[in-house]
Amino acid sequence: MFKNYHIDGNKEMIAIGMMNIAGSCTSCHLITGCKMAMSNVVMAIAVMFTLLFLTPSGGSMHRAGWVPAHPKTMKPQFSSRRLTRLTLFCMSACIGVVFGSVEIGLVLVGQGLLFKETFRIPYMVYRNVEQYPNASNVPGILILEIDAPIYFANANHLRERITRWINDEEDGTKSAGESSLQYVILDMTAVGNIDTSGISMFEVVKKLVDRRGLQLVLVNPGSEVMKKMNK
Repeated sequence: MFKNYHIDGNKEMIAIGMMNIAGSCTSCHLITGCKMAMSNVVMAIAVMFTLLFLTPSGGSMHRAGWVPAHPKTMKPQFSSRRLTRLTLFCMSACIGVVFGSVEIGLVLVGQGLLFKETFRIPYMVYRNVEQYPNASNVPGILILEIDAPIYFANANHLRERITRWINDEEDGTKSAGESSLQYVILDMTAVGNIDTSGISMFEVVKKLVDRRGLQLVLVNPGSEVMKKMNK
């Protein structure tokens, strides 16, 4: 992101899978993407420092998971839908860890969050153009509608789609001899939530349109989205 590299998500997963296969044959495990070998030295020192000095202080941390809960203290947490979902996620993690393992607890929480946010990639079209063939486009303006929450699972794909639409629109205006693209408008009416990955994605898109001399416009973001973006 810092160097504006274009990353293909599919190729990224293939590369990580191949490296893990190769690593399993040589008794090693891929954990970082650092360029310098010095990173291994730093990591080894950090692990040694943690084992020697920090491990004893965490000996009683597991007790926090066994604090008794009285039914009266649980009642307020079920008073709203948001806290109810949070409570269910926490209970899923607790049950998964107690009766299975830490990995199972993380999987239960992760799957719950993905289903909560509806794991579907945003699909963007020109509003009304496909529904009404007689509608005409406004020269120099590209309007894209985002129909899903923007979070870690789809932020990278959404950035790629926006970049592809901008490239296609600029190529189309040049071939048709029309006025060049000036505005990229993102309709965020249907975006119910956004996380830090989504906000970082917008920062990358902003740098992209700035380099091309375009104006980026965000239309009608919800109050929750605006609150997080302002922070």
